Amino acid sequence: MTVVPESVSASGGTTSGLLARERTIAGPRFNRWFVPPAALAIHLCIGMAYGFSVFWLPMSKLVPGAASCESLGFFAQLFAGSCNWTVPAVTHIFETFIAMLGISAAIWGGWLEHAGPRKAGFIAALCWGGGLVIGGIGVSMHQLWVVFLGCGVLGGIGLGLGYITPVSTLIKWFPDRRGLATGFAIMGFGGGAMIGAPIAVALMARFAHGEIAGVASTLIVMGVIYVIAMTAGAFGFRVPPVGWKPLGWSGEAVKSSLITTKHVHLNRAWKTPQFWMIWIVLCMNVTAGIGVLAMASPMFQEVFGGRLLGIDANTPLTVAQKASIVAAAAGLVGLLSLFNSLGRIFWASVSDFLGRKNTYVAFFVLGIVLYCALPTLGHMGMAGVFVIAVCIIISMYGGGFSTVPAYLADIFGTQMVGAIHGRLLTAWSVAGVVGPFLIAAVRQAQLDAGVAKNLVYDRTLYILASLLLIGLIANLMVRPVKEAHHMTDEELAHERSLQHEAPHVVANADQAARGSFGIVGVVAWALVGIPFLIGVWIALSKAAALF
Repeated sequence: MTVVPESVSASGGTTSGLLARERTIAGPRFNRWFVPPAALAIHLCIGMAYGFSVFWLPMSKLVPGAASCESLGFFAQLFAGSCNWTVPAVTHIFETFIAMLGISAAIWGGWLEHAGPRKAGFIAALCWGGGLVIGGIGVSMHQLWVVFLGCGVLGGIGLGLGYITPVSTLIKWFPDRRGLATGFAIMGFGGGAMIGAPIAVALMARFAHGEIAGVASTLIVMGVIYVIAMTAGAFGFRVPPVGWKPLGWSGEAVKSSLITTKHVHLNRAWKTPQFWMIWIVLCMNVTAGIGVLAMASPMFQEVFGGRLLGIDANTPLTVAQKASIVAAAAGLVGLLSLFNSLGRIFWASVSDFLGRKNTYVAFFVLGIVLYCALPTLGHMGMAGVFVIAVCIIISMYGGGFSTVPAYLADIFGTQMVGAIHGRLLTAWSVAGVVGPFLIAAVRQAQLDAGVAKNLVYDRTLYILASLLLIGLIANLMVRPVKEAHHMTDEELAHERSLQHEAPHVVANADQAARGSFGIVGVVAWALVGIPFLIGVWIALSKAAALF
């Protein structure tokens, strides 16, 4: 990156800790466009959370010749060592680390603002990568509780810290393009599975012993890779000094009454109605999106069946024809991963022009129309239009994640946006647990009632549309925060003093971060851009099966 002169603490003494926030304050030769690749390095790693489904089936076949643990309850399976875990038991790992993501972000968001992005990013690297290593050891021991402890709990803490650290930092670097900035980072989270999932599949095949996939070795190797990549990203972070502004941007023009120039403290922000309205907005958007993600592949296969191959729906299918349908469904999953990722930067960038509130209105109104149209498209056999509609839905699901940090910065200011964002992510935790449970329960109830498989999704989609309506109402109720909630000048000065920013750095804020992009910028972007583009190519290759 660039050499940052040794900083001086607020008390006047020098600081030598490499992880200290004081050591990350940008010097004059730094360029703010070095920060997005550092953020992407972290988010592309933790984004593998979306690709963990590649492990579920191999993890259910780890003991050769052993019976399934299906006769045991979930808690008994945690300690069972002689039978094969069931797929439903291991899939709870996903719910665990999504729940821990929100919990850890809520707990340590305030600490992050004072500790700085380098320390938080490095700890996230140790937790996420180390969690995968511990999970791999648990797989090798065939102790599911160790896997949950590593991947689920410790990994989930890494997810929470790794998720909010880049977002908080980028919002401060790009006050003029908040949506674009958060879109860059969170795009990586959506695209992480496009890179990580193929790597995991290849490694499991490489480390396989006969028919037993090399799950343990794969988790350990990927954990080590992620520690290295995320640590590089963490050490690439710099923070702007207080008072810094992009060259040529006055910061005085406010385009909307919803965009405040003041700041709200975390302790007040989460008690305001605005916080809870945005909480509902995110929760409803995520719950509906997860519903479609969870059932996209089986829905595509069961709704269209043989019609994907030009065969009458009632005609029995051969083994080869069934394989072609499965391949087409896998192509849909790859395409959805791509739209999930690209939708994050597209919609967040659009929100810089439309405004955050209007962007969510578009999400909910367009979403309601598309969710209600999907059953009709399925009945009419319009597979192509069906796929386009689902891709648009998933792009808005991803866009909801990337737009909400900028929404919070508009409403509550940027001083504690990372901490406030951390609290808000509990909405994701709730949606990540409740959403799949709700969808599975509704589907099973309809199957038990004798509803045909190609029709069970109709009612589910209408329920999801009703959730979007709740989100729309909550979004329309968002208003500017009352003046009484804003921090006073004294409170703001105290909060900034906790960041140990040197007085001389603040005084020279106008000279900071005016460096050129140069070869360092090209290399930094190439290190994250090339793997991402490879992931895009793989996703498009899988999607080719649809056509």
